[in-house]
Amino acid sequence: MQGLDLSERYFNEFGIPMIKEKFPQYQEQIAAGLVGSGSECFSFDDEISRDHDWGPSFCLWLNQETHQAIGAELQKEYEQLPGEFAGVPCRNVSAWGEGRTGVFEIGQFYKQFIGFDHVPADLLEWRLIPETYLATATNGRVFTDPSGEFSSFRQQLKAFYPEDIRLKKIAARCMTMAQSGQYNLMRTVKRGELVAAQCCETEFINGGISMVFLLNKEYKPFYKWMHKALKRLPILGEEMYQLYFDLVRTHQVSTGQGVYEKKAMFIEEICRQIIEELKLQGLTDSDSDFLLDHGPLVQRHIMDPRIQAMNVWVE
Repeated sequence: MQGLDLSERYFNEFGIPMIKEKFPQYQEQIAAGLVGSGSECFSFDDEISRDHDWGPSFCLWLNQETHQAIGAELQKEYEQLPGEFAGVPCRNVSAWGEGRTGVFEIGQFYKQFIGFDHVPADLLEWRLIPETYLATATNGRVFTDPSGEFSSFRQQLKAFYPEDIRLKKIAARCMTMAQSGQYNLMRTVKRGELVAAQCCETEFINGGISMVFLLNKEYKPFYKWMHKALKRLPILGEEMYQLYFDLVRTHQVSTGQGVYEKKAMFIEEICRQIIEELKLQGLTDSDSDFLLDHGPLVQRHIMDPRIQAMNVWVE
């Protein structure tokens, strides 16, 4: 059983009765679910990930007024719930895994991930929040939310970056993908700088996977899961998952072609498919096969003059 399903069953069996018995007058003000840090919140948990910070548990979210009234008492009752459930031992909390579950005030819960206790108020606030932080803040599952307050905050984040911020990030990814993969990889190889070549490949992968998520209007998760998560994306997801897999496993070739020449071929194919999707989304009309030429064209679509005037490389 995966962690989300386990935790929802645990909440249904123990959390709901506890709330009804101990806090009946607050039932409509308590939201519950499992969201945040941990592989189970992305539904990527497996036997390997269950050795720490995994097990029957959940989050309870309250607005500020309700949290002040019952937050501490509710936390005490939560801590009294059975640890073992459905044959699964108590949650094994690591040295850095404290505070992932239990009782939270809604604004403070989101603040730990995005830096704000409110939905970003303008483009500049949105621009400050990394994709991975937003992915963590909006993953998982809400089991119940009678008042809708927690879910309202969540849905506004899940609606994705404002379009100008998405375009700014896409423009910058064009530049860094071109620089690291199409331009610098083979130059570093020719110089014998193989550590630098590895850095180029890694930078290209990170920027390129981010690009695919941006084109899908989905947040890229933590680096450990970003490749696996590609499979879930409808736009270029399966194709890019395979291309990046082929890129990193290219260590030797049986023909006269060199390893890095083979890698360069995969990089060019990735860029070609990205450019085609940029065209489909109406973000570029250039026929260039060099992503660097497309970045400024994407940036021209930005409406806000402050964002459009920023350095195309920076994001």
